[in-house]
Amino acid sequence: MYPFNGRKKGETKKDMQYCNYTLQTEAEGEIDEMSFQIARVLRPASKEIIFLCIGSDRSTGDSFGPLVGTMLRENQVPYHVFGTLAEPVHALNLKSVLKEIKKQFKNPFIFGIDACLGGYHQIGSIILTKGPFSPGEAMNKSLPELGDYHLKAVVNYLDPLLPKQSLNETRLDTVMNLAKITTRIIVKSLK
Repeated sequence: MYPFNGRKKGETKKDMQYCNYTLQTEAEGEIDEMSFQIARVLRPASKEIIFLCIGSDRSTGDSFGPLVGTMLRENQVPYHVFGTLAEPVHALNLKSVLKEIKKQFKNPFIFGIDACLGGYHQIGSIILTKGPFSPGEAMNKSLPELGDYHLKAVVNYLDPLLPKQSLNETRLDTVMNLAKITTRIIVKSLK
């Protein structure tokens, strides 16, 4: 979310953003709309589909991805899931996991899932976007761009001076609620 550099030249933020859900509204219609949009993305995919859930269980805010990955596996989604609480995909192993994915699958469709930081008014938002994203961008980490589509949850505000502190001081309740709703949206999209 902050900063939003994953755009292609000439592409506006509006072109990339498909759907937005916010915890404050908890509207069933927004959940249905996001599920519908994800179904539209996944159903025609002729490639093997991979949910790549990025994050670490060692930071509250960054645990969103592994929580979603764990919940997707518990719900037995019919796709490959990389990144769970037991086997997280994070900055230290992302490159090796991507190599393993490329070795196992020929040109897969990667659906990235990650936490992000944003403005105060964005906390609790779930954003579905077409195209790749750069994990660790708020932490100024240089990691490979990934994903054909990605879903990000704004878990806390971005403190430009102390972004790591923003992630570490994120409320677990916020992360858990976002992970549960994200899992519900994805599972609903597969029905």
